[in-house]
Amino acid sequence: MSTSDDQTGPDVPQREDGAPWRNFYGRRRGKPLRKGQVEHLEHTLPRLAVPNVGWDENPARAPLDLPALFGRRAPLVLEIGFGGGEHLLALAARHPETDFIGCEPFVNGVAMLVPRIDEAGLTNVRLHAGDARDMLDVLPAGCLAGCYLLYPDPWPKKRHHRRRFVQPETLGPLSRALAPGAEFRVATDIPDYVRHTLEQVQAAPEFEWLAEGPQDWRAPWDGWHRTRYETKALREGRVPHYLRFRRR
Repeated sequence: MSTSDDQTGPDVPQREDGAPWRNFYGRRRGKPLRKGQVEHLEHTLPRLAVPNVGWDENPARAPLDLPALFGRRAPLVLEIGFGGGEHLLALAARHPETDFIGCEPFVNGVAMLVPRIDEAGLTNVRLHAGDARDMLDVLPAGCLAGCYLLYPDPWPKKRHHRRRFVQPETLGPLSRALAPGAEFRVATDIPDYVRHTLEQVQAAPEFEWLAEGPQDWRAPWDGWHRTRYETKALREGRVPHYLRFRRR
């Protein structure tokens, strides 16, 4: 998942092309890809990729034409950092009436998901193999019916907490993109990330936490599909937490 110590704003350093200087932390690539995965990235991903997200191709940050992108008007859900894509794939197959955009900068995760979308014949999924913050820049205001952030990089060292995705600088653009009443859902197995998320989101007046009791963050929400990261967390004895926030 993309993270940064620098965000957009009048005091943030700018590149020569006018884009904000956004530092990226984390791996872009892992182990070498298989031949079939490389072929899907070369031939299938261009069909699934969301155009006009990057600063080079859309320096004016013009909003995306979502009906043109999906060929219809439908509710739209965003998943930030989809990892291996298990949750995104399951939701898209279960809800053909809804469109989905997934963001993931880790090439190996994208390479895992693209062939599975192709094999399933799904037409309601588009991908951005890059920084989710760039996607938030160009989503039309109020277009999202929901957003998921599942098992984000916890950046456990205190000096790295500014690299966590949940920050005021990202919650602002996210709240702009969410429709009133839409939910922002976060799953994590790291207690300090729970604390950090609650502090940051509850300080944002655009959001309200929907929990009424402990069971509301201990049990997954309806329709939850377990990810490989959650399976690993459970295997290693960590406890998942499920947080739901509503856009006021």
